[in-house]
Amino acid sequence: MLAQVHSGALVGIDAYPVEVEIDVYNGLPAITVVGLPDSAVKESAARVKSAIVNSGFPFPARRITVNLAPAGLRKEGSGFDLPIAIGVLIGLNLLTNDKMDSYMIVGELSLDGRVKEVRGALSLALAARDLGFKGIILPESNCGEAAVVEGVDTLGVASLITAAGFLMDRVSVEPTKPKIESTTRTISDYPIDFRDIRGQEYAKRAVEVAASGGHNVLMVGPPGSGKTMLSQRIPTILPEPVFEEAVQTTRIYSAAGLLGRDKSIVTRRPFRSPHHTVSDAGLIGGGAIPRPGEVSLAHNGVLFLDEMPEFRKNVLEVLRQPLEDGEVTISRAHVAITFPARFMLIAAMNPCPCGYRGDVKHECICSRQTIERYWAKISGPLLDRIDIHIEVPSVEWRDLTSKQDSEASEDIRNRVNQARKIQLSRLTRYGIFSNSQMKSALIRKYCALDQDSLNFLEKVVERLGLSARAYHRILKIARTIADLDGSDDIRPNHVSEAIQYRSLDRRYD
Repeated sequence: MLAQVHSGALVGIDAYPVEVEIDVYNGLPAITVVGLPDSAVKESAARVKSAIVNSGFPFPARRITVNLAPAGLRKEGSGFDLPIAIGVLIGLNLLTNDKMDSYMIVGELSLDGRVKEVRGALSLALAARDLGFKGIILPESNCGEAAVVEGVDTLGVASLITAAGFLMDRVSVEPTKPKIESTTRTISDYPIDFRDIRGQEYAKRAVEVAASGGHNVLMVGPPGSGKTMLSQRIPTILPEPVFEEAVQTTRIYSAAGLLGRDKSIVTRRPFRSPHHTVSDAGLIGGGAIPRPGEVSLAHNGVLFLDEMPEFRKNVLEVLRQPLEDGEVTISRAHVAITFPARFMLIAAMNPCPCGYRGDVKHECICSRQTIERYWAKISGPLLDRIDIHIEVPSVEWRDLTSKQDSEASEDIRNRVNQARKIQLSRLTRYGIFSNSQMKSALIRKYCALDQDSLNFLEKVVERLGLSARAYHRILKIARTIADLDGSDDIRPNHVSEAIQYRSLDRRYD
């Protein structure tokens, strides 16, 4: 007997429909899976047979062929176990297929018939809704994330018996109600605070501007000046993610299998800090079937590269596309996958290999050639894509021993949230959430300057030989500073401050 069950699979973080066709007929007992299955899918034959038998269903000696259509796309993972088992039961006349056309089914089976969690449940639920299915049947542990999707019933099952009983109208399974966790975090959620940092007021102001507009930052300073401390505390002042951002981030973590059991949505902006030995595939993503890398796992959050010149140059150069486009495309022989990768890049480095170039308290022992080789690891095009360059000097003794409390993260975050609300009201209609994401047309519309500011910026651009990209970044930073001031117009003082955050342009004039 021929049976058909609707299921789905992932390509990147997007789901596409898969029809699981099962043909049960007389012949030598065997289960054959076709349709470009990977090893995990091929092994489903053994899991399905054991799960059916151990769930109390008879399993006669028949030949079974399973086809996963479309056959031209490679299938991976164990999420086809449950739909194959349901199809086999229909083919053996143990189930009817009256409800099959209304539901998408995914899930991994254990040998005793329990249904285990799968990757990408949120994307699969979105696909089920878009394809017009009434609901999706999936593991109970995946219901939290899938229930976030409106317009489709999320039915969690704990075992093959439960799934079969529901499809035969013998067991009632209620749709899971969405449990939307708040994306608002209190300052007590973080064990660190900007209050811990002494001095460095200029650097803290630059970081506040960066967090307000989602701008990239490069901090240059000697060892012990506080670059890493500043970077690690940036999550405590980041603006609260809007629901759309939280869903985008959740899809990535769900597809990567990093969401966590029974978690419905990612409520905190990611902070990723890969080691400098990371490969280009680890940073960007890759594999025979591409998986998201660190830049995608940092989507809508922060990617922190400590000791930036210690990363291999080819690894740093692959950051160009995501920094410019907010996404990364990985091409393989049979498929090209695009992952979202819109993040704040926070990078820290020493001014030279020994770390003390320009420091009045220590003598630099590096030769000119050594310094040039050190800086050559960061190419001009990559440096041009970093909005804010700041120098972080050594902390003065009076600041280090001061008993006066520094400004708390909560106070800074309140200002950041106000600035980001202004940007959301301005930019949400265009599908973006911060000033750093504006393209040329929006920059012309929302970053207009008066004549005095234009004349001043013209002199700066000509003197420093800035590129068009650097010019646009200055405008976006000035727009963010104006938003922090609550100003509708960009004034000369906003432009002047923005220019101060391009210190490396001045250094290498």
